Amino acid sequence: MSRPLKVVNSADTASVFHALQAALSGDGPAILPHPGRPEGLPETVEQRVAVVVETSGSTGRPKRVALGADALLASAAASDVQLGGPGQWLIALPAHYIAGINVLVRSLAAQTEPITVAANSTRFVEAANELDAGLRFVSLVPTQLQRLIEQDDALDALRRFNRILVGGQAIPAPLLARAAQLGLNVTRTYGSSETAGGCVWDGEPIGDTEVRIVDGRVELAGSMLAHGYLGDPARTDAAFHEVDGRRWYRTDDTGTFDSGILSVSGRADDVIISGGVKISLGEVEQAVRALPGLGDAIVVATPHALWGQSSIVVTATPVELEWLRDAVAVTLGRAAAPTGVVLVDAIPMLSSGKPDRRAAARLAGS
Repeated sequence: MSRPLKVVNSADTASVFHALQAALSGDGPAILPHPGRPEGLPETVEQRVAVVVETSGSTGRPKRVALGADALLASAAASDVQLGGPGQWLIALPAHYIAGINVLVRSLAAQTEPITVAANSTRFVEAANELDAGLRFVSLVPTQLQRLIEQDDALDALRRFNRILVGGQAIPAPLLARAAQLGLNVTRTYGSSETAGGCVWDGEPIGDTEVRIVDGRVELAGSMLAHGYLGDPARTDAAFHEVDGRRWYRTDDTGTFDSGILSVSGRADDVIISGGVKISLGEVEQAVRALPGLGDAIVVATPHALWGQSSIVVTATPVELEWLRDAVAVTLGRAAAPTGVVLVDAIPMLSSGKPDRRAAARLAGS
């Protein structure tokens, strides 16, 4: 059986909210929240599909992830357990990305009305003060949190939230420490569209999420998994597989899972060979972002005449290269030290609030 697929303008959060409610209940068509007019969409999808999420394409070709109502609601239920119950949400993320959709699903499950705002203006403060439920939550990406804690008038508003979820990318250690120092209750989330959003909080799986490491790569299982990629069975088969009756999603991330705690070290496709040594760009970026003033820096690969490949740091903060190389070498060894710095006016960003890595690579001439 099949059901219609409807594109909903993601800029109109209220319309997405109501269309999502009908999609989850089965009373309406499946939806694809989108800021424009996507091409190549089928008119119908499988009956089990409720929401289609188009990924950001921050590191490659965008994918259309097909999610069922059960997966989205399972994610919301697991979140409520961790949050101490349902509450009211401020949605400060685009409604066409899974983090924004998650806020709407959680609001529907809690039977509360979310308040929509861009997390970069005075309106954030006003909106935060409009929340009147006993439990109040917001989901942000690290860049948004960084900008908000730099605004003196936003701190009291941030402190009104019982929990601030931060995901979408690794949060720099100095930012996390600063947030704690300011009395903000921040939780790091890890997940993707394929897992209906964050399914690992502060390193620990939530709900019925299972984690394992296979050949150094993170794999996830649980009731929150997507059905696959719309119209792309080959890609679906490459990412999702079954072992002993359990369905697993093979992520593009590398990491370790020890004593029940997941630690993500980088992406499987961001490893370069520099002078015969394997270097993880993700680990280099983490080391760079831990340095003062470089919390939003991006590390990209570049050809090197002598070593074959090396890394370059793209940043809006002036920094002396040799100092930077020495600092990274202390953590990761001299072979991992970046060989250049590209100073930009501003880090290029996607509408999701994540850094645009392909644009940064172009700026670096890579």
